[in-house]
Amino acid sequence: MSSGMLQNLIDPAILFFVFGVLAGAVRSNLEVPPALAKFFSLYLLVSLGLKGGANLAASGLPAAGALALGAALLMAALVPTYGFLILRRRTNPFDAAAIAATYGSVSAVTFIAAQQYLTQQGVAFGGYMTVAMVLMESPAIVMAVLLASYVRRRSAAPGEPAPSAALSMRKVLHEAFTDGAHLLLIGSLVIGFVTGDRGKQIMAPFAVDIFKGILAFFLLEMGLLVARQLRESQVRLERHLLAFALLMPVANAAVALALAAGLGLARGDAVLLAVLSASASYIVVPAIVRYAIPEARPGVYFTMSLACTFPFNILAGIPLYHAASGWLWS
Repeated sequence: MSSGMLQNLIDPAILFFVFGVLAGAVRSNLEVPPALAKFFSLYLLVSLGLKGGANLAASGLPAAGALALGAALLMAALVPTYGFLILRRRTNPFDAAAIAATYGSVSAVTFIAAQQYLTQQGVAFGGYMTVAMVLMESPAIVMAVLLASYVRRRSAAPGEPAPSAALSMRKVLHEAFTDGAHLLLIGSLVIGFVTGDRGKQIMAPFAVDIFKGILAFFLLEMGLLVARQLRESQVRLERHLLAFALLMPVANAAVALALAAGLGLARGDAVLLAVLSASASYIVVPAIVRYAIPEARPGVYFTMSLACTFPFNILAGIPLYHAASGWLWS
């Protein structure tokens, strides 16, 4: 086991995640009250946005930052496209579209854990990478609607009109951009940018000093949720879907690292781009996909993203992508 992976596994916040999984697996009555879990989630988004906005205000958007944002948008379009092409021959096409959209989006908590890991490793990264995370959310939602429309057209009988989409593109985009968590992150990012270093100092006792403790509590809740999802899921994943959930993140990270190296991005930015590309949404996109693609099975794409890909990235993926970046940025 590499020193980076071992260091990640003995991080207190990560150990709270492991503890949560174990507590859930033995059916303990331990739980984080839903209201507190919601607050922890909102707090992490506020803290992430404020810090990212302040750092962006301090450094501006250099050419490398613009390249990083462009690479993020490219990965947000590429991942669901080739993900769908890989899956459509082995699984129901509606499931394939929903899974592809889920994996085309991002996990904010995985991104936060990656930032913490890079900080511990002494690897610098740009504040604009928080903007990259925001930008990668919406293309996946657009892809969900486009892929669903494509599948419906292909599944229509000859001479019959294709079934109409469950939601119009306008409706889906409205749901995406007005989603509370997404909107809060964007608002915090803007506030952090406007207030700059002064705002960062004022908010430090809230957004910085207690951040690690809140993250630990939230990861405890996520561990309990992962265990509960594995226990209660009515869907047993086929082997190829389980393989996709564990191998696709590594493949996406490899593509992102190669792209970042080709663009000359800094190592820290490259690792965060890899983590974003390797993560999968388990909140915003699944909630919208459930209405945009009602033909798909929520138990499949939700279980894959939350119970398989999320733990893999938190426990092993982040140090793995960082280690891999060392070969390209040596």
